[in-house]
Amino acid sequence: MYHFTALVTCLAIAFYFCTTIQVARARTAFGVKVPATSGNPDFERVFRVQMNTLEWMPIFLPSLWLFAVYISDPIAAGLGLVWIVGRIIYLIGYSQAAAKRGLGFGIQANTTIILWLGALGAIVWRLVHG
Repeated sequence: MYHFTALVTCLAIAFYFCTTIQVARARTAFGVKVPATSGNPDFERVFRVQMNTLEWMPIFLPSLWLFAVYISDPIAAGLGLVWIVGRIIYLIGYSQAAAKRGLGFGIQANTTIILWLGALGAIVWRLVHG
């Protein structure tokens, strides 16, 4: 069973849900009416955090699970927690200024690459070595 990875998956979904709530609050605070996604730079940064998280989840989640299945549930979960921390750092930085998003983005991107390459390597290894 992959209990650790399942828990981290739930935490990642909870983080995304929190970004959705932040966008709703930012719409009210900055007067951005639905369906607009622009008009106030402060709102746009909050919106981009949510959208960027959404853009990365289809890369992160399969990589997380494939790593868990082919390598290790606890290691995958640990890397998944690093990804979430990276997204939180990204959220905090980008909410302040676009130039402050780099560290968090780098953490989550590198973590995703590690998960994906690890899973791919393990899959190829098993295919070659039976």
